[in-house]
Amino acid sequence: MNCAAMGIFMLGLCFLSSFCLLRGVEGIGVNYGMLGNNLPSADKVISLYKSRNINSLRIFDPNPKALNALKGSGLNVILGTFNEDLQKLASDQSYAATWVQTNVAPFASVNFSYINAGNEVIPGELAAFVLPAMKNLDSAVKAAGFSIPVSTAVSTEVLGVSYPPSQGAFSESASSYMEPIVSYLQSKKYPLLINVYPYFAYSQSPKEIRLDYALFNTQQNVVTDGSVGYTNLFDAIVDSVYAAMENSGGPDVQLVVSETGWPSSGGTGASVENARIYNNNVVQHVKNGTPRRPNKELETYLFAMFNENQKPEGVEQNFGLYRPDMSEVYHVDFSNSS
Repeated sequence: MNCAAMGIFMLGLCFLSSFCLLRGVEGIGVNYGMLGNNLPSADKVISLYKSRNINSLRIFDPNPKALNALKGSGLNVILGTFNEDLQKLASDQSYAATWVQTNVAPFASVNFSYINAGNEVIPGELAAFVLPAMKNLDSAVKAAGFSIPVSTAVSTEVLGVSYPPSQGAFSESASSYMEPIVSYLQSKKYPLLINVYPYFAYSQSPKEIRLDYALFNTQQNVVTDGSVGYTNLFDAIVDSVYAAMENSGGPDVQLVVSETGWPSSGGTGASVENARIYNNNVVQHVKNGTPRRPNKELETYLFAMFNENQKPEGVEQNFGLYRPDMSEVYHVDFSNSS
């Protein structure tokens, strides 16, 4: 178990021992993943979002069919880059300008909430390219006449300490990349995107981490951190990231939860009922923020819209709210999520 996983494990285990965004778009969205060979056409997918009152989505790369379907839709969109494009985006300002002219400028009627430069590449061999890519994209976006915050999406692998949440800190392997990124986001008043999965912490240690704590299904304080109590693992993880940013020159940087979800099949604790409970509870819970940042809605994106059959077998293929035929795996109520 790596350091971040151990810290999140401790957030679950310890019960045994007792800023202003440039264009903040708050509420709930759903990730639109496309790793399937049987998924509906993009226009049908966007119609499904609108019919279910899902007002925000995230796409992982600038898929032309999806972008065309999003024109004039009124949906808020997080637009991702390919991870493999980060090195060019970082080293060549003209490439970043071309990227914006190709993937943003023709879609002026799309409401882009953020551009995320890379997904879950810190720590790793691409980590050094993230901040230069963010800066080049930000310059290119502004030069093209747009006002779209540019950030990156990270996993909890960036954490070295996550328990207790108030002592959250970036890992040694991530801190040299995260600290300048956080400082940059602080200066720009842009958010950091974070992928938060209580499911994986629970599934690795189901005997030690209470299922109700992972599912938002208890009102009991399971983790006590000074004067603050935590009734769910999601808040504890998010607040440990807030603490890590505060300790790295980013006291005002906001978080956007760019992914969270629970699988309906394929692994320990993965069931339709648990997935239904978790995702419906997320939709209701994030309206109130976290103990460290209370009374401010935490913008959050469920993962994912569809079960995707080209992802690895097991739980990875079973995070969808919908099957490829657009029938529900289970119901999530988005009617009051915006």
